[in-house]
Amino acid sequence: MAKKVTRRQGGAPTISDVAARAGVSAMTVSRVINGEARVRSETREAVHAAIAELRYAPNPAAQALAGASQIRIGLLYSNPSAAYLSAFLVGSLDSASRSNIQLIVEKCERDDDHEAEIARRLIEGGMDGLILPPPLCDSPAILSVLAENPVPAVAVATAREEGPVSSVGIDDFHAAEAMTRHLVDLGHRRIGIILGSPDLSASARRLEGYRAALAAAGLETSDALIAPGLFTYRSGLEAAERLLDLAEPPTAIFASNDDMAAAAVAVAHRRGLDVPGDLTVCGFDDTTIATTVWPELTTVHQPIGDMSRAAVELLLEAVRARRAGTAFPARRLLLDYALVRRKSDAAPRRPGRRRRPRA
Repeated sequence: MAKKVTRRQGGAPTISDVAARAGVSAMTVSRVINGEARVRSETREAVHAAIAELRYAPNPAAQALAGASQIRIGLLYSNPSAAYLSAFLVGSLDSASRSNIQLIVEKCERDDDHEAEIARRLIEGGMDGLILPPPLCDSPAILSVLAENPVPAVAVATAREEGPVSSVGIDDFHAAEAMTRHLVDLGHRRIGIILGSPDLSASARRLEGYRAALAAAGLETSDALIAPGLFTYRSGLEAAERLLDLAEPPTAIFASNDDMAAAAVAVAHRRGLDVPGDLTVCGFDDTTIATTVWPELTTVHQPIGDMSRAAVELLLEAVRARRAGTAFPARRLLLDYALVRRKSDAAPRRPGRRRRPRA
């Protein structure tokens, strides 16, 4: 039964008045006015009846603004790297503002139940699509919810080449291979690597690229030179200590992100080692931390801001296609990466000889 509504005296009816008369939300009224398909026929009829009864006339300027802001995108995050997350949010917000998209940012705890709960709540709340930056890009719980509720979604920085949702990323394998090959070309033969989170597909691909470069150079991969990490600064400290405690420590450490590389530099300094005089350290991502530590990090530039912008644009296409009733199959976009050389790498020192850091 329609709800009784008392309109304010002397004022023109508002969208809230229509919503109250029809017994629906203001968002539903807005969807009916803008001709969206995702409204049940009986609901649409109730809204039209309320509009007629109240003689509601949408303000053209307000209607245009409301129609432009109808696309609502949820961005779920749970990233241990503040520098990565900052770059990602800046890119997402920039693209969303230019496209008049309402971006709702939600934090997820690293817990399957909580991840599924947040994703389900956003979808049930009328979200048009979801963006999943790492580590949620590979979350089995969220992907399971999306399989049950076919809402458009884009996973960012996943290394999965196929899947039910679209994705944006770089070629993690070849990027890690290029960095490892760079270290080999400098003359390093004992190259340690600090891995990323084991539940992320990108971590595995970076390890594969590292192994491939060593194999191509005729070098054996030593398990002792592979240290676990979690993409956090603290895990980088522990991994660097482990590598440098070896009887024959590496002359170079390649960390799977800049936070862990910065931690490796801190461990080297604490031990009285010169970087890169005694130890070369390289990272991955090219976040702000790469240029705020000393020496500045040689790293793989991953275009985080561009990746998040591309995710918003890809999701916008998918939402529009869905509203038009046309198919929009999952797509995978690969953006370019680059090896950025700064001050933290150099050739290994020859025994008995002191080396000057590269100018």
